[in-house]
Amino acid sequence: MGSNAKGRAVMEVGADGVALITIINPPVNSLSFDVLRSLKATYEQALRRDDVRAIVVTGAKGKFSGGFDISSFKGKQMDKGEMEQRPGYVSMEILSDTVEAAKKPSVAAIDGIALGGGLEVAMACHARISTPTAQLGLPELQLGIIPGFGGTQRLPRLVGLSKALEMMLTSKPVKGEEAYSLGLVDAIVSPDELVNTARRWALDILDCRRPWVASLFKTDKIEPLGEAREILKFVRAQARKRAPNLTHPLVCIDVIEEGIVSGPRAGLLKEAEAFQVLMRSETSKSLIHIFFAQRGTSKVPGVTDIGLVPRRVKKVAILGGGLMGSGIATALILSNYPVILKEVNDKFLQAGIGRVTANLQSRVKKGNMTQEKFEKTISLLKGVLDYESFKDVDMVIEAVIENVSLKQQIFSDLEKYCPPHCILASNTSTIDLNLIGERTKSQDRIAGAHFFSPAHVMPLLEIVRTKQTSPQVIVDLLDVGKKIKKTPVVVGNCTGFAVNRMFFPYTQAGLLLVERGTDLYQIDRAITKFGMPMGPFRLADLVGFGVAIVTGMQFIENFPERTYKSMLIPLLQEDKRAGETTRKGFYMYDDKRRANPDPELKKYIEKSRSISGVAIDPKLVKLPEKDIVEMIFFPVVNEACRVLAEGIAVKAADLDIAAVYGMGFPPYRGGILFWADSLGSKYIYSRLEEWSNSYGEFFKPCAYLAERASKGAPLSSPVEQAKSRM
Repeated sequence: MGSNAKGRAVMEVGADGVALITIINPPVNSLSFDVLRSLKATYEQALRRDDVRAIVVTGAKGKFSGGFDISSFKGKQMDKGEMEQRPGYVSMEILSDTVEAAKKPSVAAIDGIALGGGLEVAMACHARISTPTAQLGLPELQLGIIPGFGGTQRLPRLVGLSKALEMMLTSKPVKGEEAYSLGLVDAIVSPDELVNTARRWALDILDCRRPWVASLFKTDKIEPLGEAREILKFVRAQARKRAPNLTHPLVCIDVIEEGIVSGPRAGLLKEAEAFQVLMRSETSKSLIHIFFAQRGTSKVPGVTDIGLVPRRVKKVAILGGGLMGSGIATALILSNYPVILKEVNDKFLQAGIGRVTANLQSRVKKGNMTQEKFEKTISLLKGVLDYESFKDVDMVIEAVIENVSLKQQIFSDLEKYCPPHCILASNTSTIDLNLIGERTKSQDRIAGAHFFSPAHVMPLLEIVRTKQTSPQVIVDLLDVGKKIKKTPVVVGNCTGFAVNRMFFPYTQAGLLLVERGTDLYQIDRAITKFGMPMGPFRLADLVGFGVAIVTGMQFIENFPERTYKSMLIPLLQEDKRAGETTRKGFYMYDDKRRANPDPELKKYIEKSRSISGVAIDPKLVKLPEKDIVEMIFFPVVNEACRVLAEGIAVKAADLDIAAVYGMGFPPYRGGILFWADSLGSKYIYSRLEEWSNSYGEFFKPCAYLAERASKGAPLSSPVEQAKSRM
């Protein structure tokens, strides 16, 4: 193998005649093309050698294999001559014809992870031995593809059709213990005994003391054809309902069915063919982009590349026990951080502790937490009414209401009561951090730690840095974010930061359309159909109009020329319609909080229209779904371009992750700017320009977008940032 080879497989033959083949490709022993070629060559060598009686396959350093190396495909188009780099070749030539059909038995020794192609390699062996905590699964559908190395055919034959469908369609792995009960592995042993047990097992197969099983041809776990077809029909209907915009789950079901109806070899051929098609699909390109973008958010130039080591955060204090503060406290104690929760009076404090308790009890009810773990976790939370306990905290997160003077006073107090090394973070969603820290001398330790509601559930953590924030503080926050299982995105300081700044036009575009005649509920339907969890009006109801008005004022103050000013929300609030909490907002809500259209809304829209002084535009009354999506999202794209041009974000991919994990933008569209680039900067510019001429400055394309469109350049390609806020 060449010196530039990306990974390899090595073989060591023991005195017992067992060849131990080890996959080596740090950090997770992924199956690059180099590894697969080396695995095939090593296997063939083992089969030729007279001193080799049986084979054990394992992975280096406690990890079997994390699966196929998708970076091999990233940005790469294969030509027809590259047969060795096709999944069909791997599936047939390497796994079926070399490993499974071998005249010498093989056993997979699984520790750590056996995911995707890693599990497919293991399933081609004649037996599998696992450690109890190893993770086994086929998560390929998360990337818009299907298992391509025979997994669609072997998994149903090992665990049964229903469980195999569940594992593939949900992409959820199982642990070794469950894998054993399912029949996916043949024995469970400790890591210390793993390889030796696998060696003995392989020799036992050779000596006919244990069964020699080719899993591709097992039939005892497959239901009779009629029953199997009923299962597939039901699952297909569920997949269509759950993900109407996605085709690859249906393709996966079709491929599984082909193997059951026409036999496993036919299934393998269909699998390889389908894999090739899906690998070139827009969905797969989008999901693979998100996969790499998510892993890239923790790399921040000038911060994570200068040798700083995260300091240990031993205790965290939170100010405010409302929905956000209690959610943040929950996230922290779930990851074993001791937390002090401060409130202004005992009533509010007990309410805050009650919310945290309820968050944990919900996990107990769902079976995700034992009562013992609940008691241990809640004991990490201490409620206080003063700053006395703040003298030894390492980080404070302020999570009070969005009131500038209140936050300024709090930060001034924190500087007096907290130790000099303590990180002073705010969970503000929109207010400029320089404003919050105006009365504070320690500017270098002020940062934003913006969580999204509910904070213990939503995966994004927006870390905001000012020009004064120390890189050490950002490194520390990145480490805390990782430990509490959040995806952190580091952004610069401005009104709204990245997520809320990008998405402030989201509801405003909807209000502009509604006042000009577009049906409000049609807008929400079109946006939901596009793939958002909910449309702008249902989202406004969920968040509450109080928050919408406070944050809206921030944007009116800071971006007056491009803010659409509508009186619709204030008019609704005047009539005590404040959203879901009051059972009335843009929708009416029943006892189960189900949203229903409200015929009364029409009168508020008419009143708002007359205050705004706009008329119904016949072109907008029966607006096609495509136009609704574009008129709602192109202003968001426009603002994302400004955020990028101003240096608020390090790179476009960070904004894609922020949109997906912060606002629920469909990941299978690749994030806001990745999706925009699929349409083209020229097209987006021309549409915004057209609407700007008809409806005003709200739609006016920014200079960055205009410049990109003039060159036909992608919006997401790197830029020379004129004035970075980082």
